[in-house]
Amino acid sequence: MLCCRSGGDAAMAAAAIGFRLPRQWASSPRLAPQTRRQRRWCSAAMDQPETEPKKKTATVRSKAGDELEVCRVVNGMWQVSGASWGRAAPAAAVDAMLRYADGGLATFDMADIYGPAEDLYGMFINRVRRERPPEMLEEIKGLTKWVPPPVKMTRSYVEDNINKSRKRMDVAALDMVQFHWWDYSNPGYLDALKHMTDLKEEGKIKTVALTNFDTERLQIILENGIPIVSNQVQHSIVDMRPQKKMAELCQLTGVKLITYGTVMGGLLSEKFLDTNVSIPFAGPPLNTPSLQKYKRMVDAWGGWSLFQALLQTLKTVSLKHGVPIATVAVRYILNQTSVAGSMVGVRLGLSEHIRDTNAILSLKLDEEDMNSITEASKRGRNLMDVIGDCGDEYRA
Repeated sequence: MLCCRSGGDAAMAAAAIGFRLPRQWASSPRLAPQTRRQRRWCSAAMDQPETEPKKKTATVRSKAGDELEVCRVVNGMWQVSGASWGRAAPAAAVDAMLRYADGGLATFDMADIYGPAEDLYGMFINRVRRERPPEMLEEIKGLTKWVPPPVKMTRSYVEDNINKSRKRMDVAALDMVQFHWWDYSNPGYLDALKHMTDLKEEGKIKTVALTNFDTERLQIILENGIPIVSNQVQHSIVDMRPQKKMAELCQLTGVKLITYGTVMGGLLSEKFLDTNVSIPFAGPPLNTPSLQKYKRMVDAWGGWSLFQALLQTLKTVSLKHGVPIATVAVRYILNQTSVAGSMVGVRLGLSEHIRDTNAILSLKLDEEDMNSITEASKRGRNLMDVIGDCGDEYRA
Protein backbone atom coordinates (compact mmCIF):
# COMPACT_ATOMS: atom_id res chain seq x y z
CA MET A 1 0.00 0.00 0.00
CA LEU A 2 1.07 3.55 -0.60
CA CYS A 3 1.84 5.97 2.19
CA CYS A 4 2.34 9.64 1.37
CA ARG A 5 3.20 12.38 3.83
CA SER A 6 3.26 15.52 1.70
CA GLY A 7 0.82 16.86 -0.85
CA GLY A 8 3.38 16.63 -3.68
CA ASP A 9 4.20 13.02 -2.87
CA ALA A 10 0.50 12.24 -2.67
CA ALA A 11 -0.17 13.76 -6.09
CA MET A 12 2.58 11.71 -7.75
CA ALA A 13 1.45 8.51 -6.06
CA ALA A 14 -2.17 9.20 -6.96
CA ALA A 15 -1.28 9.62 -10.61
CA ALA A 16 0.57 6.32 -10.53
CA ILE A 17 -2.52 4.37 -9.51
CA GLY A 18 -5.12 6.43 -11.34
CA PHE A 19 -6.63 8.45 -8.49
CA ARG A 20 -7.30 12.18 -8.79
CA LEU A 21 -6.61 14.42 -5.84
CA PRO A 22 -8.21 17.83 -5.32
CA ARG A 23 -6.06 20.58 -6.87
CA GLN A 24 -5.63 22.40 -3.57
CA TRP A 25 -3.90 19.34 -2.08
CA ALA A 26 -1.18 19.14 -4.73
CA SER A 27 1.13 21.52 -2.91
CA SER A 28 -0.03 21.17 0.68
CA PRO A 29 2.79 21.53 3.20
CA ARG A 30 4.25 18.56 4.96
CA LEU A 31 2.41 18.03 8.21
CA ALA A 32 4.47 18.32 11.36
CA PRO A 33 4.22 15.40 13.75
CA GLN A 34 1.83 16.03 16.61
CA THR A 35 1.98 14.75 20.16
CA ARG A 36 -0.82 14.10 22.63
CA ARG A 37 -0.82 13.40 26.33
CA GLN A 38 -1.52 9.88 27.51
CA ARG A 39 -5.12 9.67 28.65
CA ARG A 40 -6.85 7.23 30.92
CA TRP A 41 -9.03 5.72 28.26
CA CYS A 42 -7.29 5.95 24.85
CA SER A 43 -4.84 7.76 22.30
CA ALA A 44 -3.36 8.08 18.68
CA ALA A 45 -3.80 7.04 15.09
CA MET A 46 -2.48 4.22 12.99
CA ASP A 47 -1.52 4.73 9.36
CA GLN A 48 0.29 1.53 8.42
CA PRO A 49 -0.71 -2.12 8.81
CA GLU A 50 1.17 -3.56 11.75
CA THR A 51 1.41 -6.61 13.96
CA GLU A 52 1.85 -4.73 17.23
CA PRO A 53 -0.93 -2.78 18.91
CA LYS A 54 -0.17 0.85 19.68
CA LYS A 55 -2.39 3.07 21.79
CA LYS A 56 -6.05 2.67 22.48
CA THR A 57 -7.48 5.46 20.33
CA ALA A 58 -7.10 6.81 16.85
CA THR A 59 -7.53 10.35 15.60
CA VAL A 60 -9.62 10.79 12.48
CA ARG A 61 -8.79 14.03 10.73
CA SER A 62 -9.82 15.91 7.60
CA LYS A 63 -7.66 18.05 5.33
CA ALA A 64 -9.54 21.05 6.70
CA GLY A 65 -8.21 20.29 10.17
CA ASP A 66 -11.37 18.82 11.74
CA GLU A 67 -10.45 15.95 14.04
CA LEU A 68 -11.93 13.57 16.54
CA GLU A 69 -10.25 11.05 18.82
CA VAL A 70 -12.14 7.76 19.02
CA CYS A 71 -11.51 4.46 20.75
CA ARG A 72 -10.13 1.85 18.38
CA VAL A 73 -12.86 -0.54 19.54
CA VAL A 74 -16.24 1.15 19.08
CA ASN A 75 -19.44 0.08 20.84
CA GLY A 76 -21.96 -0.58 18.08
CA MET A 77 -25.60 0.08 19.03
CA TRP A 78 -27.49 -1.47 16.10
CA GLN A 79 -28.75 -4.14 18.49
CA VAL A 80 -30.76 -1.69 20.61
CA SER A 81 -33.21 -1.44 17.71
CA GLY A 82 -34.70 -4.66 19.07
CA ALA A 83 -35.69 -7.30 16.49
CA SER A 84 -34.46 -10.78 17.49
CA TRP A 85 -31.72 -9.41 19.73
CA GLY A 86 -34.17 -8.46 22.45
CA ARG A 87 -34.38 -5.07 24.09
CA ALA A 88 -33.50 -4.12 27.65
CA ALA A 89 -35.29 -1.46 29.67
CA PRO A 90 -33.81 2.00 28.99
CA ALA A 91 -32.43 2.33 32.52
CA ALA A 92 -30.62 -1.02 32.26
CA ALA A 93 -29.22 -0.09 28.84
CA VAL A 94 -27.89 3.22 30.15
CA ASP A 95 -26.36 1.49 33.19
CA ALA A 96 -24.56 -0.83 30.75
CA MET A 97 -23.28 2.13 28.72
CA LEU A 98 -21.77 3.56 31.89
CA ARG A 99 -20.03 0.25 32.61
CA TYR A 100 -18.56 0.19 29.10
CA ALA A 101 -17.31 3.76 29.49
CA ASP A 102 -15.90 3.01 32.95
CA GLY A 103 -14.17 0.01 31.39
CA GLY A 104 -12.33 2.21 28.91
CA LEU A 105 -14.68 1.70 25.96
CA ALA A 106 -16.00 5.23 25.59
CA THR A 107 -16.99 5.55 21.90
CA PHE A 108 -20.56 4.66 20.90
CA ASP A 109 -21.88 4.29 17.35
CA MET A 110 -25.55 4.67 16.50
CA ALA A 111 -27.91 6.03 13.84
CA ASP A 112 -31.11 7.98 13.53
CA ILE A 113 -32.76 4.74 12.34
CA TYR A 114 -31.50 2.49 15.18
CA GLY A 115 -34.69 2.64 17.22
CA PRO A 116 -34.04 4.41 20.56
CA ALA A 117 -30.24 4.49 20.19
CA GLU A 118 -29.85 8.28 20.05
CA ASP A 119 -32.30 8.75 22.93
CA LEU A 120 -30.36 6.26 25.06
CA TYR A 121 -27.17 8.15 24.33
CA GLY A 122 -28.84 11.37 25.50
CA MET A 123 -29.82 9.69 28.77
CA PHE A 124 -26.32 8.25 29.12
CA ILE A 125 -24.44 11.50 28.48
CA ASN A 126 -26.55 13.23 31.12
CA ARG A 127 -25.66 10.50 33.62
CA VAL A 128 -22.00 11.06 32.77
CA ARG A 129 -22.37 14.80 33.32
CA ARG A 130 -23.94 14.25 36.74
CA GLU A 131 -22.05 11.22 38.01
CA ARG A 132 -18.58 11.15 36.45
CA PRO A 133 -15.60 13.52 36.56
CA PRO A 134 -15.29 16.16 33.80
CA GLU A 135 -12.24 14.49 32.28
CA MET A 136 -14.29 11.38 31.55
CA LEU A 137 -16.88 13.48 29.73
CA GLU A 138 -14.09 14.64 27.41
CA GLU A 139 -13.39 11.02 26.43
CA ILE A 140 -17.00 10.08 25.60
CA LYS A 141 -17.74 10.17 21.86
CA GLY A 142 -21.11 9.64 20.21
CA LEU A 143 -20.94 8.79 16.50
CA THR A 144 -24.28 8.83 14.76
CA LYS A 145 -25.45 8.23 11.21
CA TRP A 146 -27.96 10.04 9.10
CA VAL A 147 -29.79 7.76 6.64
CA PRO A 148 -32.27 9.95 4.74
CA PRO A 149 -34.64 8.92 1.95
CA PRO A 150 -33.53 10.12 -1.51
CA VAL A 151 -35.52 13.36 -1.40
CA LYS A 152 -34.34 16.84 -2.36
CA MET A 153 -31.56 17.81 0.03
CA THR A 154 -32.43 21.41 0.87
CA ARG A 155 -30.64 23.33 3.61
CA SER A 156 -33.75 23.34 5.81
CA TYR A 157 -34.32 19.59 5.39
CA VAL A 158 -30.73 18.74 6.29
CA GLU A 159 -30.65 21.13 9.24
CA ASP A 160 -33.97 19.86 10.62
CA ASN A 161 -32.69 16.28 10.65
CA ILE A 162 -29.36 17.20 12.21
CA ASN A 163 -31.22 19.17 14.88
CA LYS A 164 -33.37 16.11 15.65
CA SER A 165 -30.25 14.08 16.38
CA ARG A 166 -28.77 16.91 18.47
CA LYS A 167 -31.96 17.03 20.53
CA ARG A 168 -32.22 13.26 20.94
CA MET A 169 -28.54 12.94 21.94
CA ASP A 170 -28.75 16.09 24.09
CA VAL A 171 -25.58 17.69 22.73
CA ALA A 172 -24.88 21.13 21.28
CA ALA A 173 -22.67 19.63 18.58
CA LEU A 174 -22.73 16.08 17.22
CA ASP A 175 -19.27 14.53 17.51
CA MET A 176 -19.59 12.83 14.12
CA VAL A 177 -22.34 12.45 11.54
CA GLN A 178 -21.79 9.55 9.14
CA PHE A 179 -23.87 10.07 6.02
CA HIS A 180 -25.47 7.24 4.03
CA TRP A 181 -26.98 7.51 0.56
CA TRP A 182 -29.01 4.87 -1.23
CA ASP A 183 -28.83 5.85 -4.91
CA TYR A 184 -25.71 7.25 -6.59
CA SER A 185 -27.71 8.16 -9.72
CA ASN A 186 -29.27 10.87 -7.57
CA PRO A 187 -26.49 13.44 -6.99
CA GLY A 188 -28.30 14.92 -4.00
CA TYR A 189 -25.69 13.37 -1.72
CA LEU A 190 -23.35 16.21 -2.65
CA ASP A 191 -25.97 18.81 -1.73
CA ALA A 192 -26.56 17.11 1.62
CA LEU A 193 -22.85 16.93 2.42
CA LYS A 194 -22.31 20.59 1.50
CA HIS A 195 -25.12 21.60 3.85
CA MET A 196 -23.63 19.37 6.56
CA THR A 197 -20.28 21.10 6.03
CA ASP A 198 -21.99 24.47 6.56
CA LEU A 199 -23.59 23.15 9.76
CA LYS A 200 -20.16 22.01 10.89
CA GLU A 201 -18.84 25.54 10.38
CA GLU A 202 -21.76 26.80 12.48
CA GLY A 203 -20.81 24.48 15.36
CA LYS A 204 -23.65 21.95 15.11
CA ILE A 205 -21.42 19.11 13.89
CA LYS A 206 -17.79 18.50 14.86
CA THR A 207 -16.82 16.12 12.04
CA VAL A 208 -18.45 15.01 8.79
CA ALA A 209 -18.06 11.37 7.76
CA LEU A 210 -19.57 8.73 5.48
CA THR A 211 -20.91 5.24 5.77
CA ASN A 212 -21.08 2.63 3.00
CA PHE A 213 -19.69 4.87 0.25
CA ASP A 214 -17.54 3.31 -2.46
CA THR A 215 -14.13 4.51 -3.60
CA GLU A 216 -15.36 6.33 -6.69
CA ARG A 217 -17.93 8.39 -4.78
CA LEU A 218 -15.51 9.10 -1.91
CA GLN A 219 -13.10 10.55 -4.45
CA ILE A 220 -15.85 12.72 -5.98
CA ILE A 221 -16.87 13.98 -2.54
CA LEU A 222 -13.28 14.90 -1.66
CA GLU A 223 -12.82 16.64 -5.00
CA ASN A 224 -15.82 18.80 -4.10
CA GLY A 225 -13.93 20.07 -1.06
CA ILE A 226 -16.04 18.28 1.56
CA PRO A 227 -13.92 17.62 4.69
CA ILE A 228 -14.49 13.90 5.25
CA VAL A 229 -12.70 12.31 8.21
CA SER A 230 -13.80 8.68 7.86
CA ASN A 231 -15.88 6.15 5.96
CA GLN A 232 -17.63 3.37 7.89
CA VAL A 233 -17.61 0.16 5.87
CA GLN A 234 -18.14 -3.55 6.28
CA HIS A 235 -14.76 -5.20 6.86
CA SER A 236 -13.87 -8.61 8.24
CA ILE A 237 -11.45 -11.46 7.59
CA VAL A 238 -14.06 -12.75 5.13
CA ASP A 239 -14.84 -9.35 3.60
CA MET A 240 -11.50 -7.76 2.73
CA ARG A 241 -12.91 -5.44 0.04
CA PRO A 242 -11.85 -2.25 1.86
CA GLN A 243 -8.21 -3.27 1.43
CA LYS A 244 -8.53 -3.15 -2.35
CA LYS A 245 -9.22 0.29 -3.85
CA MET A 246 -10.58 2.04 -0.75
CA ALA A 247 -7.51 1.70 1.48
CA GLU A 248 -5.25 3.10 -1.25
CA LEU A 249 -7.36 6.22 -1.63
CA CYS A 250 -7.52 6.57 2.15
CA GLN A 251 -3.74 6.40 2.38
CA LEU A 252 -3.45 9.17 -0.20
CA THR A 253 -6.04 11.46 1.33
CA GLY A 254 -5.87 10.79 5.07
CA VAL A 255 -9.46 9.52 5.33
CA LYS A 256 -9.75 6.71 7.88
CA LEU A 257 -11.91 3.61 7.93
CA ILE A 258 -14.23 2.62 10.76
CA THR A 259 -15.34 -0.96 10.27
CA TYR A 260 -18.45 -2.92 11.14
CA GLY A 261 -19.35 -6.58 10.65
CA THR A 262 -15.86 -7.37 11.91
CA VAL A 263 -17.02 -10.37 13.96
CA MET A 264 -19.78 -11.06 11.43
CA GLY A 265 -22.62 -10.81 13.92
CA GLY A 266 -20.97 -13.50 16.07
CA LEU A 267 -20.17 -16.02 13.32
CA LEU A 268 -16.46 -15.46 13.98
CA SER A 269 -16.59 -17.20 17.35
CA GLU A 270 -16.20 -20.56 19.04
CA LYS A 271 -19.98 -20.93 19.00
CA PHE A 272 -19.95 -21.68 15.27
CA LEU A 273 -16.77 -23.77 15.17
CA ASP A 274 -17.35 -27.41 14.15
CA THR A 275 -21.01 -26.82 13.34
CA ASN A 276 -23.23 -27.39 10.34
CA VAL A 277 -25.93 -24.74 10.14
CA SER A 278 -27.42 -26.23 6.98
CA ILE A 279 -28.97 -29.07 9.01
CA PRO A 280 -31.97 -27.91 11.07
CA PHE A 281 -31.30 -27.98 14.83
CA ALA A 282 -27.79 -29.40 14.28
CA GLY A 283 -26.05 -26.13 15.04
CA PRO A 284 -26.64 -22.78 16.69
CA PRO A 285 -29.62 -20.94 15.21
CA LEU A 286 -29.08 -17.99 12.89
CA ASN A 287 -31.70 -16.07 14.83
CA THR A 288 -30.66 -12.43 14.48
CA PRO A 289 -30.65 -10.10 11.46
CA SER A 290 -26.86 -9.79 11.65
CA LEU A 291 -26.23 -13.54 11.76
CA GLN A 292 -28.48 -14.02 8.74
CA LYS A 293 -26.81 -11.16 6.88
CA TYR A 294 -23.26 -12.41 7.47
CA LYS A 295 -24.16 -16.03 6.69
CA ARG A 296 -25.05 -14.74 3.21
CA MET A 297 -21.61 -13.13 3.10
CA VAL A 298 -20.01 -16.47 4.00
CA ASP A 299 -21.92 -18.12 1.17
CA ALA A 300 -20.73 -15.48 -1.29
CA TRP A 301 -17.14 -15.85 -0.06
CA GLY A 302 -16.87 -19.63 -0.30
CA GLY A 303 -19.39 -21.51 1.79
CA TRP A 304 -19.61 -23.03 5.23
CA SER A 305 -16.90 -25.70 4.83
CA LEU A 306 -14.31 -23.12 3.85
CA PHE A 307 -15.52 -20.92 6.69
CA GLN A 308 -14.90 -23.79 9.11
CA ALA A 309 -11.29 -23.96 7.93
CA LEU A 310 -10.97 -20.24 8.61
CA LEU A 311 -12.40 -20.69 12.11
CA GLN A 312 -9.89 -23.49 12.75
CA THR A 313 -7.06 -21.15 11.80
CA LEU A 314 -8.43 -18.46 14.11
CA LYS A 315 -8.84 -21.00 16.90
CA THR A 316 -5.17 -21.96 16.63
CA VAL A 317 -4.14 -18.33 16.95
CA SER A 318 -6.61 -17.68 19.77
CA LEU A 319 -5.30 -20.64 21.82
CA LYS A 320 -1.75 -19.39 21.34
CA HIS A 321 -2.68 -16.05 22.91
CA GLY A 322 -5.33 -17.23 25.37
CA VAL A 323 -8.11 -15.08 23.92
CA PRO A 324 -11.42 -15.80 22.11
CA ILE A 325 -11.65 -16.14 18.33
CA ALA A 326 -13.57 -12.85 18.09
CA THR A 327 -10.70 -10.99 19.77
CA VAL A 328 -8.27 -12.27 17.14
CA ALA A 329 -10.71 -11.43 14.34
CA VAL A 330 -11.04 -7.79 15.40
CA ARG A 331 -7.32 -7.34 16.09
CA TYR A 332 -6.51 -8.60 12.59
CA ILE A 333 -8.75 -5.93 11.04
CA LEU A 334 -7.40 -3.20 13.32
CA ASN A 335 -3.96 -4.06 11.93
CA GLN A 336 -5.09 -3.33 8.36
CA THR A 337 -4.21 -0.23 6.36
CA SER A 338 -6.13 2.97 7.25
CA VAL A 339 -8.39 1.30 9.82
CA ALA A 340 -8.91 3.69 12.73
CA GLY A 341 -11.48 1.65 14.62
CA SER A 342 -13.62 -1.46 14.51
CA MET A 343 -17.15 -1.92 15.74
CA VAL A 344 -18.15 -4.57 18.25
CA GLY A 345 -21.90 -4.80 18.75
CA VAL A 346 -23.22 -4.42 22.29
CA ARG A 347 -26.46 -5.88 23.65
CA LEU A 348 -26.91 -3.26 26.32
CA GLY A 349 -28.47 -4.58 29.50
CA LEU A 350 -28.65 -8.12 28.11
CA SER A 351 -25.02 -9.29 27.94
CA GLU A 352 -21.55 -7.78 28.34
CA HIS A 353 -18.11 -8.53 26.97
CA ILE A 354 -16.06 -5.68 28.40
CA ARG A 355 -13.03 -7.78 29.38
CA ASP A 356 -12.88 -9.65 26.05
CA THR A 357 -13.32 -6.41 24.12
CA ASN A 358 -10.54 -4.68 26.04
CA ALA A 359 -8.31 -7.66 25.30
CA ILE A 360 -8.43 -6.65 21.63
CA LEU A 361 -6.54 -3.46 22.46
CA SER A 362 -3.67 -5.29 24.16
CA LEU A 363 -3.41 -8.29 21.83
CA LYS A 364 -0.27 -8.49 19.69
CA LEU A 365 -0.47 -10.69 16.60
CA ASP A 366 2.96 -11.64 15.31
CA GLU A 367 3.93 -12.06 11.68
CA GLU A 368 3.19 -15.78 11.73
CA ASP A 369 -0.32 -15.12 13.09
CA MET A 370 -1.05 -12.45 10.50
CA ASN A 371 0.25 -14.56 7.62
CA SER A 372 -1.75 -17.65 8.60
CA ILE A 373 -4.98 -15.65 8.85
CA THR A 374 -4.29 -13.87 5.55
CA GLU A 375 -3.71 -17.19 3.82
CA ALA A 376 -6.98 -18.61 5.20
CA SER A 377 -8.86 -15.48 4.12
CA LYS A 378 -7.49 -15.62 0.58
CA ARG A 379 -8.79 -19.15 0.04
CA GLY A 380 -12.22 -17.64 -0.49
CA ARG A 381 -13.49 -15.68 -3.46
CA ASN A 382 -12.54 -12.06 -4.06
CA LEU A 383 -15.73 -10.32 -2.96
CA MET A 384 -14.87 -7.29 -5.09
CA ASP A 385 -15.64 -9.55 -8.06
CA VAL A 386 -18.75 -11.07 -6.47
CA ILE A 387 -20.36 -8.04 -4.80
CA GLY A 388 -18.49 -4.95 -5.94
CA ASP A 389 -16.81 -2.19 -3.94
CA CYS A 390 -17.61 -1.14 -0.39
CA GLY A 391 -21.31 -0.55 0.16
CA ASP A 392 -22.39 -1.99 -3.19
CA GLU A 393 -24.45 -4.63 -1.38
CA TYR A 394 -26.84 -1.81 -0.42
CA ARG A 395 -27.29 -0.69 -4.02
CA ALA A 396 -27.62 -3.96 -5.92
